[in-house]
Amino acid sequence: MKGIDTMKLHGIPLSGHTHRVQLFLGLLGIPYEFAAVDLAGGAHRTPAFLAMSPFGEIPVLEDGDVILADSAAILVYLALKYDDSGRWLPREPFGAARVQRWLSTASGKIAYGPAAARLVTVFGAPLDHERAKAIAARLFGTMEGELADRRFLLGPAPTLADVAAFSYIAHAPEGGVSLKPYLRIRAWLDQVRALPGFVAMPGTAAGVAPETY
Repeated sequence: MKGIDTMKLHGIPLSGHTHRVQLFLGLLGIPYEFAAVDLAGGAHRTPAFLAMSPFGEIPVLEDGDVILADSAAILVYLALKYDDSGRWLPREPFGAARVQRWLSTASGKIAYGPAAARLVTVFGAPLDHERAKAIAARLFGTMEGELADRRFLLGPAPTLADVAAFSYIAHAPEGGVSLKPYLRIRAWLDQVRALPGFVAMPGTAAGVAPETY
């Protein structure tokens, strides 16, 4: 791994987007400084923050002269810069495309399903909760089938696909989406939790209880 100066990660602890990056930094063994963003106070709309993240979104990573917003973009950046092995993001086209499928799923079905459901219950977001739960159920049903013969989303070893998908799926019960019907998804989540360097995301009391996160 190349030499690393201390990075700074801007975000909030209860954000799954922020946690994706925290998780990957932990798995890579990269130290960083965490800078909490006061979203309620409008810190993400200040000129200084918008200069780093034009859409006013978290997380934002500072790595030397590099300033980068968007969790998926940050994951790709970290994998290409700090994982010479290509373990997390394969360098060959088909492997890279398979990971990209899950990065797209994280920004699509996961965002509109379990993440949106959790936004309603944890943050009071004015979203269609029933629609979000229905999207999550369809996603989880498909995932359960894909995990029939795999420890991780793409095979026997973890990749960025697992990092991108983990946070909001692990915390889906907070959004009122139970994981109890999905034995293989729960086994996959446990495989990710067992990885060296795993970093947990704080849970909340919202949603389905009792559940194990």
